Amino acid sequence: MAPGRRAGRRADAVAGYAFMGLSLGVGGLTLIMGDTAIPVWMWAGILVAWTITVNLSINDRFNRTGQRLLYAGALLTSWVLLATTTDSGSMMVILLIVVAVVGTHLIPLRWVWGVVLLNSLVAFGHMHVNGADPTTSAVYVAFYLIIHLAMVFSAYAMLRETQLRAELEQKNLELEAAGVLLEDAAASAERLRISRELHDLIGHQLTVLNLDLEAAKHRDGAAGRNHVDRARVVAKELLTDVRGTVGRLRRDSPGDLRQSLERLAGAVPSLDIHVAVAPGIDADEVMTEALVRAAQEIITNTIKHAEATELLLTVTTDGDVLALSGTNDGTPPRTITPGHGLTGLRERLELLGGRLAIHTTPQFTVDARLPMTHDRRLRT
Repeated sequence: MAPGRRAGRRADAVAGYAFMGLSLGVGGLTLIMGDTAIPVWMWAGILVAWTITVNLSINDRFNRTGQRLLYAGALLTSWVLLATTTDSGSMMVILLIVVAVVGTHLIPLRWVWGVVLLNSLVAFGHMHVNGADPTTSAVYVAFYLIIHLAMVFSAYAMLRETQLRAELEQKNLELEAAGVLLEDAAASAERLRISRELHDLIGHQLTVLNLDLEAAKHRDGAAGRNHVDRARVVAKELLTDVRGTVGRLRRDSPGDLRQSLERLAGAVPSLDIHVAVAPGIDADEVMTEALVRAAQEIITNTIKHAEATELLLTVTTDGDVLALSGTNDGTPPRTITPGHGLTGLRERLELLGGRLAIHTTPQFTVDARLPMTHDRRLRT
């Protein structure tokens, strides 16, 4: 696991457990002291419902609408829990603070301010109903309002820092991918230039030599013709070798696919990316470009959506098919709606006769498959 991502997730987990532990501890004390206006069992049931809705609202298995509905349930149950306590200075206001902090991950910030305002009004009304004078109620609510704001600002700042770090890594990944592909393009252009020079210089000279020997064959005697015949054979062989070399240079070199993928992996320090390329992989420039772009999209989606700490990129062959598979250890979504990135990747692969497949079980996996005998005309 990458150190940055490991430390960040550990901090988030500790903060979440601390909040939940504090909330449940305060709820337990309220039950022990009997400061409830309704039967204890009923109040305990509402506390359990609040705990469940808060936890489920931040579960990525639900879509955004489902998360917000669960969040609304958590907000309402927190108000009910506070309203059904008989202590005017009840510590159950902490539940309201927890809900406001969770809201920074689910709803726009301006809505969070609305939640903070409503929480303050509920707290003020609760104290007033339980006999507190307006001044005491105002001081009490102002104190918790300051805590509200401090916790919300802190949670929002941490969230923005995480988002900005992810965006920076995505840009770094894009630059690294562009660098890899530009280097391949430059190498391809150099190979093409050399092949042209070989053809124009050496190839032309050998052709002239072959023609001269062919003419000399008809001018000398039998012994001379034997030598000329051998020379002509050698010249033809040399010409064939040169043409073969030119042809190989014109074809795209497979390059170092593993190195290209490892460079992409190194551009994302917060994600522990493992690269495994089967031996003997022969990917030309078109296939390498498609696989690099596929890896870039897989890494980008993992950063943005998976909440993962590790990603495994594997390149294997299956008959005449070359396959790139990306598997992460994050929580797979229940439903998949391909965005522009995955849609563009699918179209790129289909142009080369390949296909894109996405699997959610047992782990979230993206498979990009390409035929190793795709149409070479696509390169021109």
